[in-house]
Amino acid sequence: METKVIPVLRIFDLAKAIEFYIDWLGFTIEWEHRFDDNAPIYMQVSRGGITLHLSEHHGDASPGAKVYIETGGVRELHKELTDKKYKYNRPGLEEAFYGAWEVMVHDPFGNRLLFSEKKPS
Repeated sequence: METKVIPVLRIFDLAKAIEFYIDWLGFTIEWEHRFDDNAPIYMQVSRGGITLHLSEHHGDASPGAKVYIETGGVRELHKELTDKKYKYNRPGLEEAFYGAWEVMVHDPFGNRLLFSEKKPS
């Protein structure tokens, strides 16, 4: 059986979510769902092997979540993000005590994404 975990993150403003997740972080919208034109949005975004669900629905998730993403290319991601000069977020590149490169970003809704890449031994 294949297992996949997809975090659901609470958002409050679709335009800000697109600016952050699509325009700055480089995710792609895979699909969007609304029950009607005046309903909150629920959407799936992805980048590489990372998939997230973003929801405006009040009962889906609480703001302030932290998602740990173990991936490769964290130093390159850091350069890509800082080169975009996004005025609301300038993440650092940290070397974790457990032998990994890390980049932490904070979305406009209080959620945090921690991208982590184990350093070669």
